[in-house]
Parts: sequence; structure tokens; C-alpha cells
Amino acid sequence: METDKKMMSPLTDLSDHILAEIFLLLPAAEDLARASAACVSFRRLVTDRSFLRRFRRLHAPPLLGFLDRDGFHPAVPPHPSAPAARALSLAADFTFSFLPSNCRWAVRDIRDGRVLLDRQLEEGEELPVFTQLVVCDPLHRRYILLPPVPDDLAASVEDPVPIFLDCICHPILIPPSAEEAAAAAEETKFRVIWLARCKIKFYIFVFSSSTGHWRLAASQSLTDLLGESTMMTLTHPLFIGCYHACGCIYWQLLMDDSGTEFLVLDTQRMEFSIADHPPKGWNTGGLGIVEAGEDRLGMFRIIAETAEADLRYIIGGNRGLSSTQWQVEKTISLDSEYRYSVQASSGRYLLLDRRKARPYENYSLDGPQMEYFSVDVETLQLERLWGKPISATSLPHLYINFPPSLLPSPTV
Repeated sequence: METDKKMMSPLTDLSDHILAEIFLLLPAAEDLARASAACVSFRRLVTDRSFLRRFRRLHAPPLLGFLDRDGFHPAVPPHPSAPAARALSLAADFTFSFLPSNCRWAVRDIRDGRVLLDRQLEEGEELPVFTQLVVCDPLHRRYILLPPVPDDLAASVEDPVPIFLDCICHPILIPPSAEEAAAAAEETKFRVIWLARCKIKFYIFVFSSSTGHWRLAASQSLTDLLGESTMMTLTHPLFIGCYHACGCIYWQLLMDDSGTEFLVLDTQRMEFSIADHPPKGWNTGGLGIVEAGEDRLGMFRIIAETAEADLRYIIGGNRGLSSTQWQVEKTISLDSEYRYSVQASSGRYLLLDRRKARPYENYSLDGPQMEYFSVDVETLQLERLWGKPISATSLPHLYINFPPSLLPSPTV
């Protein structure tokens, strides 16, 4: 026993500062978890909020799987996140049985391991502009039931489009503001934004977990952004995509015969702008927008210029979406025996699905009819994430990272 104590002393006698620097060199979160299990002092250091903030800044959060109306689909071997994903699937409650049972809930967004859901309408219920929202932590089975948007704020929206008639303008989880992030418990903070719109005007409502209230953060006329001459040529701009990257939200607008534009919201300044259209041939749906590092945007699209398709990755300037700034970073050849499509993107990850180009060939009841692959912008390698059939109508949401900390106790 005395010998064991002497062998342990060189490491355990190190100062917390030196130990923290050593732990920051660990390559993955699971290695950090193993280190924290060694002794009480290691666990105290590893679970310290300031240390965890430093670790997260240095290590990209893992892609653990995706969530849709069929449930949680964890990464499977040989995907590098498979062990952590399996542990999460066993520990978390992705049926959301801990939420108020008098409602049916549907997933709207996921960020940092937290899930945003809204209440589904009952049969015969009138279409609302806003619905009931809840933010939950499925790992620790905690939730916050958000208050409704106040009537006086909702009344400020002129002739609004009901939320269920506009699937792109759904509520979105975003990080806290700069002021909230400066607080000691920044990882417990979050915001939810909701874009409400009429024909040509947009309204941004923001809920902050710091205040517990909604506020009208911004409103903007599309005429002011595009100009009267452009608006006179449009019948009705159509939303065909929504993406969140580099602190901004990008709604892709189909502008009749003039192609597409991006309506951009800076989520820190709460200011709207219009970004230049994507490069030629990229002005339809089916895009994936990711964070390419150094506050630059990356964009993925499947290009089929010949009989064979490629996955092309381009990088723009600093938050830029100018067609003159995009540079091709890589073209990834895809297997010609399959059809591929972009399903989701978030942070530094892209989700693709693939199915047989001729599904009636090599049909097997035992084999997967659809497979899912992830692409990490750091490696640009396709890695098989999931390989079992899921509902064709499911909209996948990437589940990235474990919840950083417990939400407050359940509230109603």
C-alpha cells in the first residue's frame, strides 16, 4: 500500500494548473471522462466549468447521431463516435417521456445536446402563429417549458403566416448573447428565436433563458432589403432552406426567375441583411452550410454534371456568401451505384443519405435500404453513420455534443 502511494504521488501532487494543461491535451471527451474517474481531485478539476469551457474551445464536439420522428439513431461502428453514441442512447430518454404528457411533441432543433420541441396540434384545432415550446435535456431528463409569446408582441405581426403553413420558419435554438456568455454559468444559457412573417415583412422574436421572457428583437421589410424595383418583379418569395452557421441564420429565398438570395440574420446584433446568391448551379435547395473555421462558411452540394455525381465542397470569405469569393476546396467522388442527397448540416458536420440507384436490383429484406454518412469538414471523409431504414418523411436533426450542464429543475 505504501508503495502504491509513492507511485501515485508524482502525478497527484501536481498543481491544478499543471494538471489542467495536461488534461487539455487529451484528444477526446471520453478520455477526459476516464481521467475524471481516477480520483476525486481529478474529477473536481475536470468538472470545473471554467476548465470545461477551455476544453470545448480546443476540441470540436462529437457528432453522436441524429434525431427524427422515429427516435434517436446513434452512430454505429466503425464511426469514431460509435462508443460515445451508444452510451448516450442507453442513458438518455429520447422518447421524451419526462415531458408533460398532455401534449404531443415534435423536434424542431438541437444544439449542444439540448432539444427544442413544439406542441403538435390536436385534430380540428385552429392553425396558430405560435405554438407551445419546450427545451429539454434528454440525458438528464430536465426541461424548461417556455412561456407563450405575449399577445401584445404577437399582435405586432401584420397578417402573419401560421407556423404550420411555413415549415422553414420554425423556432431555432441559438447560443446566448455576448453579455450572457460572459456570465460565469454561460453553458446553462440559451436563446430561442422565432421568425414570423407576412408576405414581405419579417419579425424576429427572441426568448432568453436569462430573463425568462420573449421580446421583439428585429423587424424588417423585404422591400427595404431588396429594393422596390426588385420586389415589383416578384410574385411571392419562397423559403426553400434554413441554415445556422458562424453566428448567423441563413434563410434561402427562391426569387422567381431571378434565382435565389439569402436572408441573413446576425444573431448577436439582431440585424437583417441580404447576401449574394451562391455560385452558378448552386441556387436551388439541397445545400449544406457548415462552419469552415476562422469564421468562414463552407457549402456542400451534390453536383451531377455527368452520369456520375460528386460531392463538392466550397469555402467562402469571412461570413461571406458572394458568388465571386467562393473557392472549391474539394470534390469527393461518389459511388455511381447509389443516389445521394444532402439531409442536414450543423456546425462542422454534414449528413448524407444514399440508396441504390436501381432499388429493384440486389433487393434484400435483411439489408438496409438506405444508409447515412457523415462528413467532417476537418477530414472531408465520408463515414458511415447509420444503416437501417427510417421513415421516409422524417426530417433529421444532427445530435452534436453532450448537454454541457443540467438545466434548472422541470418547470411548468
